[in-house]
Amino acid sequence: MSKFNFIYSDPSTGFNVVGETPHGIYDSDSEFQNDSLTVCKYVARKLGHPIMQLEFNTGSMYACFEEAVSEYSQQINHYNTKNWMWEHYGSTNRQSGSVLGDMGVHEPEAPHMGTTFLLSEQYGEAVNIGGGVTMHTGSITITGSKQVYNLETESNITSSHNNKRLEIQKVFNQAPAAISKFYDPFAGTYDNIELLDSFGFGNVSPAVSYILRPISYDLARANAIETNDLVRKSAYSFEIINNQMRIFPRPESADDGEKIFFHYYVKEDKQGVTRTYTNSKVSDPSNIPYTFLTYSEINAAGRNWVRKYTLALAKELLGIIRSKYASLPLPNGEVNMDGEALKSEGREEKANLLEELNTFLESVSLKEQANAEQEVANSQQEVLNKAPLKIYIG
Repeated sequence: MSKFNFIYSDPSTGFNVVGETPHGIYDSDSEFQNDSLTVCKYVARKLGHPIMQLEFNTGSMYACFEEAVSEYSQQINHYNTKNWMWEHYGSTNRQSGSVLGDMGVHEPEAPHMGTTFLLSEQYGEAVNIGGGVTMHTGSITITGSKQVYNLETESNITSSHNNKRLEIQKVFNQAPAAISKFYDPFAGTYDNIELLDSFGFGNVSPAVSYILRPISYDLARANAIETNDLVRKSAYSFEIINNQMRIFPRPESADDGEKIFFHYYVKEDKQGVTRTYTNSKVSDPSNIPYTFLTYSEINAAGRNWVRKYTLALAKELLGIIRSKYASLPLPNGEVNMDGEALKSEGREEKANLLEELNTFLESVSLKEQANAEQEVANSQQEVLNKAPLKIYIG
């Protein structure tokens, strides 16, 4: 069919669509080719063809079909972006180059915890259980009963850290592990059993019965010992003002020459940690690796939406064409064109279809699914709360 024939006629084969769409995104998809026949006939019949002629050619119909599929793809990609944007930040599967023609090359990313892990590193640094900044060990040497020490000039630290601002995390004086105070391999010997038993510890000898106790018991007891030492003994605590560390309690002269160790960060190291997203990283919604959906993978419900949206686009296009003239003269009068009505109707249908699709996608979002599961769980709990308990006799 000539491209310069501006009156619509039904296509004879699905292969006619190849090369007729503006971008050719789906032209190579066999199911797109096959559906182009049925979609064109459906839209044409809804617009009155063949009783009424349509003032655009088949190429215009193909353009509407391609745009409808692309719009559906965009709405699905927006849905995925809202659901998974948090997971995409910093990922390496970034979209690059033009997406036109890249049918299904860049598949949606699988859920992962990448951004959550990056954030957790920052919290880990604050509580000393991880992170991306190196923690260093230093010490100060007690001088008589001196209580205040300048960390920049009076501490034993890595030479490259001299005259730098330090962030002290913990000050300690090599106290033995709490477990050493109750884990005595000889506690279960005959000579000590009676002594332990007299204090109520006869059954908690590690060599005798600890293997039968859960590890949480050991952890709770060790925590109790450490808390006791912290509260009741003179373990060192500290305060730092302007890089001056004041030790509590004041050291005694007998402590002269002893070392107090501490863990610290160099503030420059923490302030210099940045998350830079290069060309291979996802930094915002514009480079998330989503592209046009593969038409053959769209289900029946999606294709039905595409068919209706194609009709709405065709109405709008036909309305624009017919609006060029308000009426056409005839020998016995004139015919009023329905261009404005078609434009209005097509745009209204487009808006309604988009609203319907977005409402559905929002209802199946991760957030809404979680809320629905919570409501079901709460309802089940209410039912269980009202169920009477069985009376046990005997």
